[in-house]
Amino acid sequence: MIELKEAAYGYGGGPLLSDMTLRLAPGSFHFLTGPSGAGKTTFLKLCYADLRATGGSVTIFGQESAEMSRDEIARTRQRMGVVHQDCEFLDHLSLKENIALPLTVTGRGGQAQEANLSDLMGWVGLSARAGALPPELSGGERQRAALARAVITDPDVILADEPTGNIDWEMSLRLLQLLVELNRMGKTVLVATHDLALIRAAKAQVSARVLRIAGGRLQLAGAEL
Repeated sequence: MIELKEAAYGYGGGPLLSDMTLRLAPGSFHFLTGPSGAGKTTFLKLCYADLRATGGSVTIFGQESAEMSRDEIARTRQRMGVVHQDCEFLDHLSLKENIALPLTVTGRGGQAQEANLSDLMGWVGLSARAGALPPELSGGERQRAALARAVITDPDVILADEPTGNIDWEMSLRLLQLLVELNRMGKTVLVATHDLALIRAAKAQVSARVLRIAGGRLQLAGAEL
């Protein structure tokens, strides 16, 4: 689905990431950890073609990202759900309207999608907040809404960047359970996080591979996790 071969990326002052080699197989679950500033967000951006590798290659659903046009990237992203570190919403739209935005943008609305949207909001526990505006939401509600928005188009891959960074432990476990359920439905999941306790909790529920970025390179995390 997504494959990096000796991929590298630099912002101009030398490479931030180098020799990144990884294959995200269908239905797999990966955690990506490492200290702040190690390059986790940059790595995810390479995976969904927001950045193009400055060395090596990144292949997404069989296409080399460096050779993809803007339209091809847009089509590819319809098969990917991205949960960004900062959950940005349109404050003048209701929570339900914000979650439905990917459907609106792609012209995939309709009665059937409306039913799917209601089911999805129930699944993330936000049915009662459908009419709320984003400023009225708690941190946990915003994170669950961001996940719902990411999966509304039924993507094959979910990429989540520090999805539990601003919420308490109880809500972190709730969000983790949603990600585990998505994986059990056959979705490929990659979660970037610095929360080792969350990774330990996940490993009790799902077969997850844990990777670490250190010194600009990708490593398999040790048994201490």
